[in-house]
Amino acid sequence: MQYEFLGIGYLTWITFLPLIGMIIVMLMPKGNANAVKWTALITTSLQLFVAALIWINFKPALTGINNPDGFQFIEKSRWIDLQGMAWVGHVAIDYFLGIDGLSLPMIMLTAIISFVGVIASWKIDKAQKEYFALYLMLDTGMMGVFVALDFFLFYLFWELTLLPMYFLIGI
Repeated sequence: MQYEFLGIGYLTWITFLPLIGMIIVMLMPKGNANAVKWTALITTSLQLFVAALIWINFKPALTGINNPDGFQFIEKSRWIDLQGMAWVGHVAIDYFLGIDGLSLPMIMLTAIISFVGVIASWKIDKAQKEYFALYLMLDTGMMGVFVALDFFLFYLFWELTLLPMYFLIGI
């Protein structure tokens, strides 16, 4: 059974919803703090909803001994394919997402903490637009780390968490 919405898989939605929210926040006028906060809250609540859908549709019987790979909700497509490179050979990097029994609670926990974090950040006065944009970027990176099955993609998401974290600590 394919778990998709508008032709896009659940894992892609849960990963990139905060990035869409971040773009919307960045396009808002600077003085509109309430709209920025509500956009971040709606974005993380939608992400929490998708996480709940994933939790409900996850089938533990398909993991473990019955399925040694144990991955569900798999989304895979070739992303980068470089052939004939003399010094490294064939380079193939996939957009490869999936979850197993270990990443499922991490996804749910990340979605809950991100949602609660937006509520806890509601009273921040300094650089609100930038804060919530960076927060949503951090959320994208964290979620991507838990769903990435390709090492290169995992590395990109890991690095994506470091950049906003540096600036958020500074704020």
